[in-house]
Amino acid sequence: MALAQERIWVITGGSGYVGSSLGWVLQERGIRALSVDVRGTHGIRGSIADNAVWDAVYASGPPELIIHCAGLIVVSESVRDPHRYYAENMVAATAMLEHIRRRGPVPIVFSSSAAVYGHPTSIPISEDAPKAPINPYGRTKWIFEQILADYHRAYGLPWIALRYFNAAGVIGTVREAHQPETHLLPLAAGALARGEAPIIYGHQYPTRDGTAIRDFIHVADLAEAHLRAGEYLLDGGEPTALNLGSGHGVTVLEAVAALQKASGRYLAPQFEDPRPGDPPALVASIDRARQLLGWTPRRSDIEQIAREVWETIQ
Repeated sequence: MALAQERIWVITGGSGYVGSSLGWVLQERGIRALSVDVRGTHGIRGSIADNAVWDAVYASGPPELIIHCAGLIVVSESVRDPHRYYAENMVAATAMLEHIRRRGPVPIVFSSSAAVYGHPTSIPISEDAPKAPINPYGRTKWIFEQILADYHRAYGLPWIALRYFNAAGVIGTVREAHQPETHLLPLAAGALARGEAPIIYGHQYPTRDGTAIRDFIHVADLAEAHLRAGEYLLDGGEPTALNLGSGHGVTVLEAVAALQKASGRYLAPQFEDPRPGDPPALVASIDRARQLLGWTPRRSDIEQIAREVWETIQ
């Protein structure tokens, strides 16, 4: 009897927070996760723009699927240094597409972002809302979605874009540990652990308590959506873009309050000026992901996420 062929899914940016979380879940599901990352300590180390990297990826045959998570992600940094973001998130990523399509089309799941919407005209945000990114980071995500659509039309490259809202939480041994760290929950938890006031950027937004509203999605729910999106493409699903969030908005002050409750440390936050490029509110409509993938977030409660984040820094 013939042995079953090994399933291999490539994760670009596989050493990052989302990439590592995906690798953890894929291994649990019996799918081999092959990481490609310039910082990698496992898998293939190198740039996605390097043809030699893709020679190594395809050395034993084409992978079944590619999940593209590689790229720069700090909104405020993209405003200060847009060149790096266009070079990494668009130019290098387009070079990757060329290396892939010359070897034969492999479906691609793309880590996009709610930043494609800019200042949304209504909440919750549907996938059909206007795309008007207000920072270079968001523009790179939106433009690359259009590049994928062009590659599908011209070369038959299957794709799906997953527009993340605020990924958070812990899965296995993986937690948020960006370098530098810019995300709210690990920053605020670290401040509370040191006995310092958590910093909140912006307190005069037109929201219920003056702080920005965000939609936090547990990384385990995010990973499950990627698995389902991958199977959707492998089953012949049409290219599309889907929001991934909890579908519920939480103010930054409410998120900090959840951390204060989890930690028992009630240090009053310190308010600073808003960071450039931050919109006042981002909340996902997730109806399309529910319908197309049969996916529902199950762990994306802010108090559960806060407890997990606090426990990981103890």
